[in-house]
Amino acid sequence: MEAANGPDTDLSAPGNQFAQFGAGCFWGVELTFQRIHGVTKTEVGYSQGTVNNPTYEAVCSGNTNHSEIVRVQYDPNQCSYETLLDVFWGRHDPTTLNRQGNDVGTQYRSGIYYYSPEQERAARESMETHQNTVSQNIVTEILPAKKFYRAEEYHQQYLEKGGRFHSKQSGAKGCTDPIRCYG
Repeated sequence: MEAANGPDTDLSAPGNQFAQFGAGCFWGVELTFQRIHGVTKTEVGYSQGTVNNPTYEAVCSGNTNHSEIVRVQYDPNQCSYETLLDVFWGRHDPTTLNRQGNDVGTQYRSGIYYYSPEQERAARESMETHQNTVSQNIVTEILPAKKFYRAEEYHQQYLEKGGRFHSKQSGAKGCTDPIRCYG
């Protein structure tokens, strides 16, 4: 599989599984998942769009229909998919269409992109449960995961590397420090 900046594989480590989530700007979402025990790898990228090998600039133009997503690799013996869903719901506002905070555009939409019927079922049940905790309608899309295009290298672990303000944030497992969206 070709990614935005070179080869990529969909091969997970033995026994691990993949999950994909879109919840606004992928930098903070990635750091949130990095901190979860049982998550063995995170990558930010683009999925659900119509253009092969999209670039960040193309995705931001709004013309590719891609979502900024985090692809999570996790060990289901240490972290359940349901735990990842709980983290997803807690990380963003799933009731705002194509927006998270000041970030506006279809690339910032809320989405759960599943790899199996079991993930789809769990995602739908989780959304139904979460809907009972919020007053507005949830607009999160739940769709099969499409081809994943790994984002440019500078986006990977962006906040852990220091972000825009060169202020590194911890990706350590269990870290509860507040996440600063842009560094």
